[in-house]
Amino acid sequence: MRHVRVEQGGSAFEGQLDGEVVRALGADTEAGSLELSAREVERWLPPVEPGKIVGTHLTYRSRAEEYRMAQLPQVPAYFMKPPSSLSAHLEPVVRPRGCRFLNYEGEIAVVIGRRCRGVSVDEALDHVRGYTVANDWGVHDFRHADRGSMLRVKGQDGFCPLGPALVDAADVDPEDLTIRTFVNGELVQEGNTGTDLMFSFAYQVADVARLITLEPGDVLLTGTPANSRPVEPGDVVAVEVDGIGRLENTVEQSDDELEPVGEQPAVTAQTLHVALAMPEDEAEREVEASG
Repeated sequence: MRHVRVEQGGSAFEGQLDGEVVRALGADTEAGSLELSAREVERWLPPVEPGKIVGTHLTYRSRAEEYRMAQLPQVPAYFMKPPSSLSAHLEPVVRPRGCRFLNYEGEIAVVIGRRCRGVSVDEALDHVRGYTVANDWGVHDFRHADRGSMLRVKGQDGFCPLGPALVDAADVDPEDLTIRTFVNGELVQEGNTGTDLMFSFAYQVADVARLITLEPGDVLLTGTPANSRPVEPGDVVAVEVDGIGRLENTVEQSDDELEPVGEQPAVTAQTLHVALAMPEDEAEREVEASG
């Protein structure tokens, strides 16, 4: 089953997506329950409202190899995005003024269904409610800030669109999902969880839950394949996962000046290394030459 949340006529409804038809639950009208085509939805909402959002670094082999790492990661590393970063299908993603390196990262999101703490890898997926599509946006002009926590890189408002639908875990084979990202219709990312993912969803859930209790509704972003790159205002970025759905967002440019407090946007060697997958020594030379 595909679960959605939509806003129609100023009210929010939970519902089901059947093909291109949305059936809103609890939306009784004179003609019966509200039923409309996906094109008629006034506003899509995130299919879940997580208490916390956990992201995983470097889980796809293609992504790690793209960085020309001397050794592939042996275990995952994690970061968190605040709930205020949550967004939805067709909502804009806003690039802050003064920033140039806003990158997409097409991902599959695992949604927890029941309280999860201290579970084995074999038990981990029993605690999963379902899966949805995500885009783990990041603005790498702040890569030098926050000492690795990624808060200003990944945690900005609207930087975690999810949806449009949450698909029940029973209807998904997490070991064989293909994810693709498109920019203005051109394929830019592709990966498969069976052939490219180094750490399975079950491994990631069990690893996080060793020390951090995962509650119902919490979201785990499971990593992105190779070829995350910066995009420009006006670009349309779509992430597709076979059997789960298609999430689409358009990039906009903010006209608001950032307050002159704290770290300001800057292009560092780390910016170029991560945003463009440029070798670190080459990135350092590029920054030195431009400075």
